[in-house]
Amino acid sequence: MPCGGGSIGMNVWVEHGDIYFYLSRSGSFDENNTLLKQGRFRLRLSPSLNSKGFEQRLIVRDGYVRISDGESTIDLWVDVFRPVVHIAINSKISIQAECNYENWRYRDRIILQKESFQTSYKFGVPSGCLTHKDEVFLDGKDLVFYHHNPDSTIFDATVLQQQLKDYRNQLNNPLSNRIFGGKLVSKDLFFRDTYQGIYNGVDFKGWKFVSAGKSREFHLQIILAECQGSYKEWNTRLLDTQNQIHTVDDRRMTIDWWRLWWNRSFIEGEGECAEMTRNYTLFRYMLGCNAHGQWPTKFNGGLFCFDPIFVDSTYAFTPDYRKWGGGTHTAQNQRLVYWPMLKSGDYDALKTQLDFYLYILRNAECRSKVYWNHGGAAFTEQIENFGLPQFDEYGKKRPVGFDPGLEYNAWLEYTWDTVLEFCQMALDAENYGGVDIERYIPWIESSLEFFDQHYRYIAQKQGRKQLDENNKLIIYPGSGAETFKMAYNPSATSAGLHVVTQSLLSYMNRHHYDSTRIEKIRSMLDEWPDIAFRYIDGHRVIAPAVAWARVNNTEPSMLYPVFPWRVYGVGRDDLQVARDAWVLDPYVKKFNGYVGWEQANIWAADLGLTDEALYWNSKKLASGPYRFHAFWGPGHDWSPDHNWGGSGMIGLQEMLLQEANNKIYLLPAWPKSWNIHFKLHCSNKTTVELEWRDGKVKSLIVFPESRKKDIVFQ
Repeated sequence: MPCGGGSIGMNVWVEHGDIYFYLSRSGSFDENNTLLKQGRFRLRLSPSLNSKGFEQRLIVRDGYVRISDGESTIDLWVDVFRPVVHIAINSKISIQAECNYENWRYRDRIILQKESFQTSYKFGVPSGCLTHKDEVFLDGKDLVFYHHNPDSTIFDATVLQQQLKDYRNQLNNPLSNRIFGGKLVSKDLFFRDTYQGIYNGVDFKGWKFVSAGKSREFHLQIILAECQGSYKEWNTRLLDTQNQIHTVDDRRMTIDWWRLWWNRSFIEGEGECAEMTRNYTLFRYMLGCNAHGQWPTKFNGGLFCFDPIFVDSTYAFTPDYRKWGGGTHTAQNQRLVYWPMLKSGDYDALKTQLDFYLYILRNAECRSKVYWNHGGAAFTEQIENFGLPQFDEYGKKRPVGFDPGLEYNAWLEYTWDTVLEFCQMALDAENYGGVDIERYIPWIESSLEFFDQHYRYIAQKQGRKQLDENNKLIIYPGSGAETFKMAYNPSATSAGLHVVTQSLLSYMNRHHYDSTRIEKIRSMLDEWPDIAFRYIDGHRVIAPAVAWARVNNTEPSMLYPVFPWRVYGVGRDDLQVARDAWVLDPYVKKFNGYVGWEQANIWAADLGLTDEALYWNSKKLASGPYRFHAFWGPGHDWSPDHNWGGSGMIGLQEMLLQEANNKIYLLPAWPKSWNIHFKLHCSNKTTVELEWRDGKVKSLIVFPESRKKDIVFQ
């Protein structure tokens, strides 16, 4: 069961009467760019919890976990505003309490070849590569634990591999000397001894704290800190946080925050749709646990990965393990975690992902300058938290003379365009919620500039002209997601360039930008290539591209002009062109699915196909295979699969509310006989709350009320 807040996540469970939890925090990247846990904690009461009256409950509305047996009650909660975990034990009878801290990084651990997927080396971990041990020691009666990276990390190996050694000191480097961890504090418990053991096949060392006697209540706190620097700097942060704790006020403020989170947006269903809406809510809770993190929620488990043997019995690795790395951000997957935050109004949580691109912008622009001597930011797929391609995906065995700016990789080559979706999220956040996005505009401009300059650069290398006969840019070689490779003017890229550029121009005009900057963006809009079409059985449909050389994955990117780009959809022109692609295109038929990042549920909803939207979204948001309903996966990635949950959120939102041409379409792909109550956000700082019951409107609240005239029931 997940529990968290701010930037902290815990997996909480009870086993043989003991309460366990893993503790994770956003940004805990080690020297190999593994996202490490802080450790495992084990609480034991005497007398132990009674199984007869046992209950473990996630109090979603207030953001905490409560465990009780009728006599003893244990509340676990995280301060949303500072990195502190609180544990409160209350009992009707006098009891003894014990808290153990267990750490499998009490020693250096060799990273096995298959285990290396948790790092940014992926398959290419060097022989003898280690996860270095943590420091754990007593500081008075408190237990301190931390991991401190050396100055040289996988960042340096990546910089050397990608011919950027001379620019090392100019690049943002989040790993060097990074230190993270915390301390266990309790006035009620005292250190007794250490012990060793094995849990789920992994050896560990434990530090045991026990109460001096019996009591009816005990309180514990785990205070976390992180920085890049020395132990002294880290410890100063830790003490500063400790000195700011005011437990009663902090809990009240945390509960208030969670209630505002749920009041700003919700989807509540009953009967046939109860499972979908419940799992939507549970997944959104997990996203809220990293609303204030410095780093984005990872698609491959977020803060809530657990022992890997429960995902795959052959993966007898430590609880730090996850596939696809800890600091590697697969942008195609990350986008699905963050798109639903617009309609849920969770702009504070969206900020984390947008800031990620600001942090890596300098490094992406350096790539363009060093490799090709032109401007713009070169953001690749499988990008590291320092803005360079992932070590293994870049290609370790590259042909002599191969362009050092390209990934030598059949899936990722020329896959540049996912950044455009995050650009549009920023622009939509301003439109939806009035978010101040001024600091993101240079990043958006740089992302567009890359396409303009890079494809002019390629054309000039190949021939005399930079544009085609219609004065349009030629995007070749391009890529339709990871699937349609060596593509000529891929439709997903063309649609994205048009939509982002139009949105940016609108923003610049409304905010009275300098005419020179506006004209530069306007000239790009004129040169972007158009969406490609082809004919199937006499019907004109969206094509993946004008032409492509091979099919390498299973993404029907010809539907990207439907979502995320919304060029086609309910209330828009030429909807039939998109619907025919859905029905007739053999790749769509072959690739459609609901597992992980697959998006049939979203496209069906956006095309207004109620029966198909219901079919796919019911599968997407059905309960996962684990005890907690919203732990999906592993799918194509890992468990709990967060891009599975994110795409499920999007699909359900789209069934209930869509927009086109300043109109707000309600229930565009929703069975009209199903009762639903929701509150969602949309453009022009508008919120819509609808209660639909027995095929009729029971309540409709639109804010501002002036937009009520724009409501259309579909």
